[in-house]
Amino acid sequence: MKHLNLLQKYLSNLEVLNVKLHNIHWNVVGKQFVRVHTFTEEIYDELFESFDAVAELLKMKGQLPLSTMAEYLENSSIKEVKAKDFSIREALEMVKEDLVIMRDLATEIRNLADEEGDFETVGMFEEFVGFFSKNIWFADATLK
Repeated sequence: MKHLNLLQKYLSNLEVLNVKLHNIHWNVVGKQFVRVHTFTEEIYDELFESFDAVAELLKMKGQLPLSTMAEYLENSSIKEVKAKDFSIREALEMVKEDLVIMRDLATEIRNLADEEGDFETVGMFEEFVGFFSKNIWFADATLK
């Protein structure tokens, strides 16, 4: 099944994004600090739940989930960022860009899984797409 390799990439993205969101969460500065601080925490809390669910889904499909930071960094399409003070705009733009990457990958996985008759993956990833779309909207609205 083609989508199983993409599940490993998605798992990798979740872990790299988790670290990146913590960095932004700790280091964002500006007049909307509390809102962006809270927003990033809400996202990484949800992504942590998704991380476990995707790893368990891989196990259900007979796959060993990737499990080292080296593997995650090698397979992720999310890029790390070094710690610094992030402006509100910079933080939200980075978050939005990564959420778009995640939504697009989740959509691709959902559609491939549907073609391959993997309905457990379809159901899970439809929820993920909705989560990312909603939070992209929040980031867009805040950036205006």
